[in-house]
Amino acid sequence: MPKSPTKRRPLTVAALNDSALALFVEHGFHATSIRDIVARAGLTRGAFYSNYQDKEELFLALYDQQIDKLLDDLRAAFADTGPGPDLPSRLLRELADRRQEDEGWFLLSMEFTLHAARHPEVARSLAEHEARLVDGLMELIEQTPEHTSRVRPRDLARLLVILHEGATAMRLTEEARGELAEFPEELLHQVVDGLFHAGAR
Repeated sequence: MPKSPTKRRPLTVAALNDSALALFVEHGFHATSIRDIVARAGLTRGAFYSNYQDKEELFLALYDQQIDKLLDDLRAAFADTGPGPDLPSRLLRELADRRQEDEGWFLLSMEFTLHAARHPEVARSLAEHEARLVDGLMELIEQTPEHTSRVRPRDLARLLVILHEGATAMRLTEEARGELAEFPEELLHQVVDGLFHAGAR
């Protein structure tokens, strides 16, 4: 018996998402068309528009998937040992360890960020989705009794994202130049750990 539209929908969405992610990473957000996405998924344009308004909405769905997976992995990494006093430094290391695995996604997300910067409505939507990552990191920070900083947990979480993304972008350009300089990794850890323990005066 054929599946009902309701039962087929999760399969259709999964096929669209898988197709879009592969094409976006391989060719880029702008270079990938909706026609490309549905062709790779073996679906019709009608199937696409039954689930997504446009490519931007589909990307944001993929973004949520990536963030949810990242936060689940981070929570699992600290489940046994607890956050601990060196939490910010450990978070940076966990993020850095994923760099090679997530390099394609990083390039895609940077491309989409620049796209959003030119389109205010898209930028507002992206900011709402980005808040999921900041909120997740903030929750981990707030669970740590050693957190004595005057810096608010949300601001510290945002700083972790800024440092990770900035360091990743710099490494990629240095590697492309073929003259990879020694990156001051420990300096980043000292900065975030120092802020984490900087008690009020």
